[in-house]
Amino acid sequence: MTAEQLHQLIAAGLPCAHLHIEGDGHHWFATIVSGVFEGLRPIARHQRVYAALGERMATDEVHALSMRTFTPAEWAARQCSGSS
Repeated sequence: MTAEQLHQLIAAGLPCAHLHIEGDGHHWFATIVSGVFEGLRPIARHQRVYAALGERMATDEVHALSMRTFTPAEWAARQCSGSS
């Protein structure tokens, strides 16, 4: 799995205002901004991402995915405050 493939999978399953993937092919870190996260707790947000990845999580094709998930408003506030 490449970063571009992982990016495409998540983007195909979630409408993303911002999506950034980093990793080495085994350990991945994603920053995901989506309106579908509105009103959801962090675990529910992660479950939405896992659902977008489908069987790839169960088969270990995507291994060790860490993520930060934000709504567009949370992301905008974070950008204004200078946090990353």
